Order: sequence, then structure tokens, then C-alpha cells
Amino acid sequence: MFKIKKTKLNELFAAISDGNVLYVPCNIKGDTDYAVWGEGAEADLETLKTVKSAKSVFFPQCEDIVSFTREGKNVTVNSMQRESEDFVVFGVRACDAKSFEILDRVFLSDPVDTFYKTKREHGTIVALCCTRPEETCFCKAFGIDASAPAGDVTTCFNGEYLYWQPVTEKGLNLTKTLQNLFESADENDELAVADEQKNIREISEKLPLSSLDLSYWGKDDLLEKFNSPKWGELSEACLGCGACTFVCPTCQCYDVRDFDKGNGIQRYRCWDSCMYKDFTMMAHGTPRPTQMQRFRQRFMHKLVYFPSNNDGVFSCVGCGRCLEKCPIHMNIVKVAKAIGGEKDE
Repeated sequence: MFKIKKTKLNELFAAISDGNVLYVPCNIKGDTDYAVWGEGAEADLETLKTVKSAKSVFFPQCEDIVSFTREGKNVTVNSMQRESEDFVVFGVRACDAKSFEILDRVFLSDPVDTFYKTKREHGTIVALCCTRPEETCFCKAFGIDASAPAGDVTTCFNGEYLYWQPVTEKGLNLTKTLQNLFESADENDELAVADEQKNIREISEKLPLSSLDLSYWGKDDLLEKFNSPKWGELSEACLGCGACTFVCPTCQCYDVRDFDKGNGIQRYRCWDSCMYKDFTMMAHGTPRPTQMQRFRQRFMHKLVYFPSNNDGVFSCVGCGRCLEKCPIHMNIVKVAKAIGGEKDE
């Protein structure tokens, strides 16, 4: 284990960005989101949750795929995929780090999404312990330890230091390039980090949603859940705004669109939402014509369909972003409790 003083974080960021593109949570007009670190960037590692998760680095909100140009009757197809630069994503919390496992199951299964795969191969994840988990957090319900995020490097703030522990080969290689900046941690430092991790776990235990019961979910009795009369009541006030899907670290839906540039066509993909009425629109119309059906699809996918096909792994990591962003205060916790027969406090 290594350590570096908080006052030297800018030196650390500069050293990382010397050989990599560095993404770090930054204060952008009052909000905290991932951005490329550089001159004038205001890193913010105090805010627990970025607006969008680190997913956006590996699966961008908008991404060019291919372009078409025509000369007479000849059409040229140009792939927009480029060999990715090596990059580092710094400050990834435990919930967002867990989301990569879920995204990998989707994008790295046959047929492999080569755009995502290339970024995963070139990206190094520096995870950061959640010093003060918030009341909207419920990652513990999904077996996630906020004090031990899974990354290529695991870091933790304690006192005046950031503690740094390489975990994977990528993490070790990155650490070697930064060796001159670090001090070696001794036994007392390791005890201090262990105490900090214990405090984080104790906070997590006391959070109001930490004991969320998911025992009803993830099983194969699909029709019982699908036909629950409670879906109508729960979805009644839903606006279909899609905010929950756009802040979610595990949502994978996207649309593919073409843009006429005048001298050719640019094909790109962009995030989409199962909460929108034109989602998966076909010639005959939409397969889910009512908001209730779209609402049900979102939560059935996360709590039933996905775990049924992925060894019981839920498509939710308990980050709590949807709890904070939904304008009608509807969220996956309320759904899980209501359909599962648990009283919502």
C-alpha cells in the first residue's frame, strides 16, 4: 500500500495525465460530473455522486459508429471506430465500479460490442471508498461494500492522506509510473485505513435502505410479478421523462440514428430509454403503448429479467441516483417493496 498527501493531488493528476487521458469528477457549473482533467479543471472528490456515472466514459451518451459517402453510384462506408488511447478513470465509487460487471455481461457477450470492448481494454479504474455514504444509498442490499470498491486500484481518504492500493496488473503498471510521488504506507497506516473502512461499513449498516429485502425478486415466477395489480397504481403519476434511466449506471438501452451532413450520412448511437413511448418503435407501432407497460418493463428488467439470465445478478447497484432525480419521487426501492409485499416506510 502507498500514500500521498491530499495537497499533492494535482501533482498526482498531472503525472497520470502525462501518459493517459485522465477522467476525474469535476465541478462543472455547480454540478459534479466526469470530465477530462487539464488546466483549469476543478476536481471534486468530496461530492459522493456524480450527475452521470463513470459508465459514460466506456459507453458514451453519443458515439459515432460509421459514415457513408456517395460519389455517383458508388457508396463508401467508413468505420468510425478508432484505437482508443490509454485512459484512467479516477474516483469511481463502489456502486459505479460494480456496474461495470453488469455492463460487461451485456456488451462483452456475443456479439461483442467492439466499441465498448476497446475502451475496457484501454481503461484503468481507480476506485475510491465512500467516506460518508448518504441516506439514498442502498448498495449494501446488492452485496456491495462501499469501503472496498472493486477497481484496478483501490483508494481511500484518511486524515491528510490518500491511500493507494494496486489490485490488478493494470493497477500495478499505473502505480509503477507514479512511484516517485508515493510514500510507502506502514503498519500504522494500514490500521488507520482498516479503521476507516470499519467506520464506513458501520455507516452503511445504519442507512435507512440498507436492509432492503430483495428475496422476492430475481426468481422465475415471472407471471406473478408481471401481472401484479400494483403496477397501475405505482405508474400512475410517472411522467415518462426518462431521468431515472439517464442517471442510472447500469442502463444499456441505445438508439441508432442517421444524420444527413449534406455531403454524406453520419450514423451514431445515443442513449435511449425504455420509458419513452417511441422506444423500439416498429412499423406497426410500439410494443408497449401505455406508460404502465413501459414503467413495468424498466423494473421487471432490473429485478427479474436480467437476474434470470445472469446468474442472479441484479441490474441495479443501489447508487440511489434515481431516488434523487425522479420528479415524482418514484424509484426502484418503492417498487421492490410494493410488489414484494413489504410496507414502504
